[in-house]
Amino acid sequence: MRRHRIQLINPNTSQAMTETMANTARSIAGSRLDIDAVCPKEGVPSIEGHFDEAVATLGILQQIRAGEDRGVDGHIIACFGDPGLLAARELAKGPVLGIAEAAMHVASLVATRFSIVTTLPRTVIIARHLLHRYGFNEQCAAVHAIDLPVLSLEDGSGLAQQKVREYCLNAKHNDSVGAIILGCGGMADLATQLSEELQIPVIDGVGAAVTLLESLLNLGVTTSKWGDLDFPRNKGITGPYAQCLVPAPNS
Repeated sequence: MRRHRIQLINPNTSQAMTETMANTARSIAGSRLDIDAVCPKEGVPSIEGHFDEAVATLGILQQIRAGEDRGVDGHIIACFGDPGLLAARELAKGPVLGIAEAAMHVASLVATRFSIVTTLPRTVIIARHLLHRYGFNEQCAAVHAIDLPVLSLEDGSGLAQQKVREYCLNAKHNDSVGAIILGCGGMADLATQLSEELQIPVIDGVGAAVTLLESLLNLGVTTSKWGDLDFPRNKGITGPYAQCLVPAPNS
């Protein structure tokens, strides 16, 4: 079985958050998996709404192109909103996973119901949209917001981490669930400790995506190019968007 190299894309510009997620990803990855952790130089410092996702998507697609040029085997979009996921799947030759979709799939394998703990109240709505899209709405008991911004996870105060813990405890005791999903990539380093403390699976989407992507690569399975996820047609796109296009095989 050959080695694989994947690209972990933090769609915001926070290098500190990129390193947090990279450390978690590498601690979980198998011995035959190498991980490139990247983030855009321009864009938004955190992603907390639809506008942020729209701005971040161009940076994601640029990173997909750069990774394809380096020959990576697959990609992870490490934001719980899964921004630009379907567009990225069109561009890439290998599989592309979003951390929200990955976390929901993993939670559904170990529990019949789960809750999500996220950051701001507005992201609760976005998480609900994803639950509907991915078919997990009936399995999700609740989506809780700690009501702190994403970057509070990196401010060194520990307040956000403490609130995540409190909300996870509340979900365990009041939501009638068997698992909890951490609804932000910046929470990636909290899952192991919380799982041990709460004695319930606390699932981080970064770790879930790394494991699922590695499994897909080992199986030799990639995104279907028959249908809507086929490579984009080159229509003479101009400006920065043209830099995102990846030449399709045999094009």
